[in-house]
Amino acid sequence: MNETSLVYSKMGVAVTQYKFEKTTTLPNQPWAPVSEDTNLKLDLGASPRLVGGTSFDSIAALDEIQVKLLSLASMNSMEETRKILTKWRRQGHTLSDIYLQGITKSARLTGELWASDQLDFVNVSIASAHLQRAMHEFSQEFMSEGCTESNGLSLLIMTEPGSQHGLGTFMLSEFFRHAGWRVLLVSPQDIAEFKRVFLSDWFDAVMLSISTERQIESVSKAVSELRRATANPKLKIYVGGAMASISPDKLYWAGTSLLYTDAAQTVEFVTQAVATSAHTNKMALHPTRSLNDLEELHGVSKM
Repeated sequence: MNETSLVYSKMGVAVTQYKFEKTTTLPNQPWAPVSEDTNLKLDLGASPRLVGGTSFDSIAALDEIQVKLLSLASMNSMEETRKILTKWRRQGHTLSDIYLQGITKSARLTGELWASDQLDFVNVSIASAHLQRAMHEFSQEFMSEGCTESNGLSLLIMTEPGSQHGLGTFMLSEFFRHAGWRVLLVSPQDIAEFKRVFLSDWFDAVMLSISTERQIESVSKAVSELRRATANPKLKIYVGGAMASISPDKLYWAGTSLLYTDAAQTVEFVTQAVATSAHTNKMALHPTRSLNDLEELHGVSKM
C-alpha cells in the first residue's frame, strides 16, 4: 500500500487519499467494494501516519487515525483489511490489543456512522464481515498465545433470534477460548431454537447478546422460564450487546447480570464470578470443622 500526496474533497470533507493495490472480489465473497456514492465522512486529518508505509515506529499507537484507516479498508476489501492488521502485527502489537483497540473501535465507528445516516447497512455489513473473517484467520495464532489447557468451565454465547450482528459475539468467544473455556457460540433462528440450545447441555455460564429491541420481550420471558429449568441450578446468566449501552434499563431481567465491559474484562469478571460461586458451593457442602472437631480428630489419629 503506497501513500500518494493527493488530497481531495469528498462530501465536503478534506480527506487524504491512499492508493491501495488493486484487488478483485472472489466469486464466493458475498460483498463488493464500497460504492462511490457512499455517504461517508471520515476526517483523517492532514498527515495521518499510514500503516503499511515504508517506515514505522517500533510500536505505533492504535489511535483514532489508525482506527479510521481500518474502517475504510474493511469497507473496501478483505485484502486491504488483512494488510493493515498484518502490519500492526509486524509492528509488535499483540492480537489482544489489535482486537480490542483496533477491530472493536473500528466496528464501533462504522456503527456510529450508520446510526447517523452516513453509511448504509450494506457497507456496515461488508466491513463487519471482513473484520470477522480476519479474526478467523488469526484465530489459531491467538489461541496459541492463550491457556494451553482447559479450565474445565463451559460457556454458551447466544445472540437474540434472527440476529445479523455476529462480530462482537465471535470476538467474545475467542477471548473465552483463549482463557481455557469450552465455548458454544450460537445464533438461533427463532425463539424455539433459542430455548432448545439453552437447555441442550450443562453450562457454567450463559452470555446473551441483545443488539435490537425487536425480541427483548420474548427473550426476557424465555430466560425467566429457562433459568428455572436449566441443568445447572447455579447457572450464571449475563446480558450484553449493543442494547446494554443504548437502553440498559430494558435489560434488567431477574436472575441475570448486565455487562458493559470489553471482551477481556468480561472474561476476567465471569471467570472470577463462576470460580467464587463454585468455591462457595464447595464450602457449603464441606463446612469448615470447628477447633474442637480438629482437636478430636488429631487425638484419634494418634491412637
